[in-house]
Amino acid sequence: MTAKNIDVLLVGGGVMSATLGMLLKQLDPAMTITLVERLDHVAHESTDGWNNAGTGHAGYCELNYTPEDTDGNITIDRALAINASFEVTLQFWSYLVEQKILPEPPAFINPTPHQSFVWGEKDTEFLRRRHQLLSAHHLFADMQFSDSAAQISEWMPLVMNQRDPKEAVAATRVDFGSDVDFGSLTRSMVKHLEKTDNFDLWLSHSVNSLKKSKRGHWRVAVEDEKTGEEKMLNAKFVFLGAGGGSLPLLQKSHIDESEGYGGFPVSGQWLVCKNPDVVSQHHSKVYGKAPTGAPPMSVPHLDTRIINGEPALLFGPFAGFTTKFLKKGSVFDLFSSVKPYNVAPMMAVGRDNMDLTRYLIAESFQSHKDRVASLRNFFPQAEEKNWKLQDAGMRVQIIKKDAQGHGKLEFGTEIVAAKDGTLAALLGASPGASTAVQAMIDVLERCFKDRISSPEWQARMKELVPSYGQSLIKDAELLKQVRSRTLGTLQLRR
Repeated sequence: MTAKNIDVLLVGGGVMSATLGMLLKQLDPAMTITLVERLDHVAHESTDGWNNAGTGHAGYCELNYTPEDTDGNITIDRALAINASFEVTLQFWSYLVEQKILPEPPAFINPTPHQSFVWGEKDTEFLRRRHQLLSAHHLFADMQFSDSAAQISEWMPLVMNQRDPKEAVAATRVDFGSDVDFGSLTRSMVKHLEKTDNFDLWLSHSVNSLKKSKRGHWRVAVEDEKTGEEKMLNAKFVFLGAGGGSLPLLQKSHIDESEGYGGFPVSGQWLVCKNPDVVSQHHSKVYGKAPTGAPPMSVPHLDTRIINGEPALLFGPFAGFTTKFLKKGSVFDLFSSVKPYNVAPMMAVGRDNMDLTRYLIAESFQSHKDRVASLRNFFPQAEEKNWKLQDAGMRVQIIKKDAQGHGKLEFGTEIVAAKDGTLAALLGASPGASTAVQAMIDVLERCFKDRISSPEWQARMKELVPSYGQSLIKDAELLKQVRSRTLGTLQLRR
């Protein structure tokens, strides 16, 4: 069988593959790239607007990014890193908008204040200290805090309406937060890529095998889901950006770096309201604290969403137990991912996280009435009839060996790359899509070392992301410059 020779194979039609493809085409328009997606259109799994929170994750409202230890110490390092990464993403999107590669910003991103809301004396004091720590840093200098019911009522009237006036409450707010329709964004990027030379999109195609050739390239067998025909690709570089499907594909590659990795799948659901009388009363994303024992992805939040131009309110997510790695996956995904080299870490995680497993199973059996009761913590007047349950995307949390060779469960994202730089995979979930540009720059730096260190690519990267090679965490003046540009270009100033 004759194989097609290409420079880059992107597996998975989500925001990660689209972002990497866009970066590579901006750096080298002559590069030959093929994107393979097993479904009949792109951005239909985790990237689809209804399958994720749509939050431009910047650490403004997500309390799980600033954990508190048993001694009451709050750590803000992760929030700083995520905020700086999102600023990198905003810079690249701004460039694409300025170049007319992406449509006008409201087609994929809209200004939506990011707010945290807590109640009770203990959590109120936590939020106060969190604000003091974050607002002292230039990345979060615009964050506001209030424990005044009157002020919070102005910020989030639907949340405060008919709440007990004696209850201690507190909130923080950043006005220039965002709601992102990652599905529309990804489809726009892929649409542009299709117009470029040397780019092919193969829909309804799945990867059957990956094998390293003697030349050091990847020989990849791809099956046409509609005809059953098998095609061969010879790729110099392979990126596995298939969401929950990345782990099984990484295992098929048999690279040394894949050993020890496993996956813990978590399903999700939202309560969705499209009643315009209700939707019109809420114009922000309001995040609270996760229940005890809940995974970080289950931090409850009440969100303004604009998906495919349609406004709605979402509340959740409600996590659940599943054995699927993808929404349109197989119930055997978890079992088939168990290998001799990861069975010990996976068993250790299962043993050490029984509380989490019980929590997920209990979540799965909640009634509609139970879910609306949780919603009433954020919207006291919520009526069951206005809210419908909708499935979200699947998330596969990372299981990996720790320093002692045991297993641990990770809730972030991680890039696994072959030591020779010919293959990379993105594993994990939150913050995911919001930091896609920084994550894909990391892929470039690890897998295209010679080219990205060249003067040509260095200069081009500075055009695409003006802060490239510098620290937004350390340089307040640089942040001021890039944030002023991105907020204006992406129309995020209110």
